[in-house]
Amino acid sequence: MPNGEGYGSAQAGAAIVAADVAGWSRLMGDDEAGTLAALKAHRQELIDPKLGEFGGRIVKTTGDGMLVEFASAVDAVNCTTEIQAAIAERNEGVAESKRMQFRIGINLGEIIIDTDGDIFGDGVNIAARLEELAEPGTVNISEDVYRQLHGRLDATLQDLGTQELKNIKNPVRVYRVGDAEEAEASPADAVHKPKSPTAVGAIGAGGIEARPAIAVLPFDNMSRDEDQELFADGIAEDLITALSLWRLFPVIARNSSFTYKGQKIDVKQIGSELGARYVLEGSVRKAGNRLRITAQLIDAESGAHVWAERFDREIEDIFDLQNEITERIVHNIMPEISLAEAERAIRVPPANLDAWEYLQRGAWHLYRYTREDTEKAREYFVDALARDPSLSLAASYRATCNIWDLLYGWTDSPADCMAEAMEFCRQAIALNSQDSTAHSISGSIMAISGDAARGLEAGKRAVELNPSSSLAHFCSAFPLVYLGRAEESLAGIDRAARSDDADLLRRPGARLSHAAPFRRVHRLF
Repeated sequence: MPNGEGYGSAQAGAAIVAADVAGWSRLMGDDEAGTLAALKAHRQELIDPKLGEFGGRIVKTTGDGMLVEFASAVDAVNCTTEIQAAIAERNEGVAESKRMQFRIGINLGEIIIDTDGDIFGDGVNIAARLEELAEPGTVNISEDVYRQLHGRLDATLQDLGTQELKNIKNPVRVYRVGDAEEAEASPADAVHKPKSPTAVGAIGAGGIEARPAIAVLPFDNMSRDEDQELFADGIAEDLITALSLWRLFPVIARNSSFTYKGQKIDVKQIGSELGARYVLEGSVRKAGNRLRITAQLIDAESGAHVWAERFDREIEDIFDLQNEITERIVHNIMPEISLAEAERAIRVPPANLDAWEYLQRGAWHLYRYTREDTEKAREYFVDALARDPSLSLAASYRATCNIWDLLYGWTDSPADCMAEAMEFCRQAIALNSQDSTAHSISGSIMAISGDAARGLEAGKRAVELNPSSSLAHFCSAFPLVYLGRAEESLAGIDRAARSDDADLLRRPGARLSHAAPFRRVHRLF
């Protein structure tokens, strides 16, 4: 197991596939040479080409098994179900004792990427345990994967219930793609194939998951200075890490996005291959002691520019510069993506909305700061939670609606309003203890309801979880006013509000920095 020495950074949102051959020992005992030849043929003629088609990266092979990383859970499921269907067809006419069938498990979660490309972590371990549970010819998926596919995959999905997995602390709910009885009775029908390419694409808009993934491409070094190559790569790597901390959107792993280094960029093609709705690219140019860094965020579906900016800086401390540029880019693009997603959700017909789109519609109304919009936002967050009870951000935003009611005097029962908001924060944190937004909002609630010291600690925790969030910085400053440190509090709120002129999340800070809402809330408790 890794000890942390010489290992790369954690990566959230990777889809991990574990696969092996069912009954491998028996097959090898019956006919070792024939079995090895059959596996080699399956790999060369079917499996490896199919993995390449869907952007799968083979991390390691172990005799009859393999571990594969995908940037998208959608691609992982599409790829493996097509492989299982093709294997079933190849088994037609083969004696039952010689048939080679695969067991596959897929999980979506955080992984640790080794410097040599190997991967570790619970995300990997759960995928391996799911594979062990799989019947020959089928694919087992975790609940995290299921949430991305539910109602959108044209295939048999069976709920296998909550399972205790070996050496995994918490039980995992497991679903099977494909029917084990059909696989045994009729290999060709082991997995129900999608009816058409359109059906595959319907798993997500344009073949993309409901939550849009972001790919950060390696920045181009426009100078001949080799040191700037390291700087350019460093910015891209830092951006991948910083964006992952938001935990709003899956971020494509460095191993995948850096395969395009030095290649001519076709954003639409890259977006399709990586399963990314947004692509961030840029360049670095040095002239004397000055650097010019450009960055642009592109909608990979339309090819339209969502955001672009140029930074001209003097070279003093290269690491400080790298940190500054990374922070500025993240501060700029996150609200732009949020706004683009909200506008996208507004255009979706109500009958076709999924949990993520309900969340985005609600966010659009939430930050319009009117009583009517807040009520509408509350309804959308309730709908989002009804469709996906695990969506922690919907619970956090639901609590924020109550904060608005309190701050702007829209409630006749402040104590009940506050208690309900706190309950939604607890729900969000129980769903995802790494949810910076939930810690931010809960800290503000604690401060308003008389426990400013705990509120300050919650705000600090929010900043630790996501240093790029202006909301987290605002909520770490907000409790100070209740601790008698009003000037310090307002200065911190102003800093958070100025962190990005475009940031949707700064607007509550800008409004709350006025004295009236503070005095109104203070009188209530």
